[in-house]
Amino acid sequence: MSELVRVSISLEQALLEKLEALVEQSGYGNRSEFIRDLIRARLVEEAWEADEEAIGTISLVYDHHARQLGEKLTDLQHDHHEQVLATTHVHLSHDLCAEVIIVKGRASEIRGLADSIRKQKGVLHAELSMGSTGQDLA
Repeated sequence: MSELVRVSISLEQALLEKLEALVEQSGYGNRSEFIRDLIRARLVEEAWEADEEAIGTISLVYDHHARQLGEKLTDLQHDHHEQVLATTHVHLSHDLCAEVIIVKGRASEIRGLADSIRKQKGVLHAELSMGSTGQDLA
């Protein structure tokens, strides 16, 4: 880990009180760790905006009885085999399935895959969670 440097910031009293409440509600031991995580989250957002290499997960729930949906989802993953690292499939009920797809690649490629999945008839919900390769977060 890199050397820690102490910095100070100026905040209005009301904003400081809100920060303290956020730190406590989030279960952080101190403000520094909370603020470090806020900065890292913003760096991940910027990496996605700059279309850098990233990781993510696409979580979806779908009706497995929807006509040819299983095949379409498999085809989409094969069409993006460079980005798809792993897929987990679970049965939620007789009719519903969930999948989590772990992906890595340019942010735009990952978003494109998530959008293609989301648009399929029978997909009830699809959510992209953005992540980082971690290289620029230390």
